Formats: sequence, structure tokens, C-alpha cells
Amino acid sequence: MKIIKQNNPINYEIREKEIRLISSEGEQMGLVSSKEALRIAEEQNLDLVMIAPTAKPPVCKIMDYHKFIYEQQKKEKEAKKNQKVITLKEIRFSPKIEEHDITIKASKAREFLEDGDKVKVTVRFRGREAAYKENGYKILDNFATKLEDVGQIEKPSKMEGRNMIMILTPKK
Repeated sequence: MKIIKQNNPINYEIREKEIRLISSEGEQMGLVSSKEALRIAEEQNLDLVMIAPTAKPPVCKIMDYHKFIYEQQKKEKEAKKNQKVITLKEIRFSPKIEEHDITIKASKAREFLEDGDKVKVTVRFRGREAAYKENGYKILDNFATKLEDVGQIEKPSKMEGRNMIMILTPKK
């Protein structure tokens, strides 16, 4: 089990002289001394939790603190479940690649794009190959046209050192 340290001071950790108190049902109880609020919370077998420490005066609520933490963790877990993580997949070429190999790699990139991932397409130039950058542009343009029905260009072809890079994202 994970131990989570919350930022909300509770019970005896509250050092303010006067606080604005909210009851366990959610109704305002007005300005009360922190000792009086703690006494009220203990009578109800609940905790006094500071929920707005920056307010003047700070706002505290009477509640079951462990139940509050449990519900917050449950909400965070639910929010995490619903979010989609987009990953960046990379496909590499050399400038001497043949048409059939481009088609095979395009089919793999199609799978990535249909799964909702971004695809980074890289053409690696070695040695004298770097003198023929136009071949890299042709390869990347050809690749993008094969995937234009499922993907769109987020970042167009650009040289970065000895690599030419293009990024494709899935179409909405």
C-alpha cells in the first residue's frame, strides 16, 4: 500500500488562532477558534482538515480524513484510466532504400497511426550520402503520400545533423 502525504494540515497540525469552520454536512459555522473547532470535531469523532490554507482566515472542514483521502485516490485512478497516452514511434530509412521496403515500412507506420501514436520518420545519411539531401526529401514525401489517408504531417522534413526528420500524427 502506498503512503500518500497530503498537503492538508489536520487536527493538531493547525496552528491558526481563528479559522472559518464548515460542518460535516457542508454548512458554514462562521469564525471559530481552532481549539473550539477541534473540540467540535472530536465530539463528532471526525477530523478537522484545513482545506484552504491561503484564505484569510483559513478555511477548515470537519470530515473523516481517511475517507477523504480514499475518495481522492479513487478519483485520480479513474481520471488516469480515461486518459490516452500518445507515444512516439520511430521508423528509420537510409537514402538507398527501395520502393518495396518503403511500402512495407508504411504499412507498419499505418498500424501505429491507427493506434493513435505519432510516427517519427528518419532518413540517416552516412558519409557522402549527405551530399544528396534531395533523395531524403523525395523518400519522406513519398512516405507521407502513402499515409495521407490516416496521418498528417505535424513537422515537415528537416535536416538535423546527419538525419532528416519528419513527424506524422494521426488524423482526427
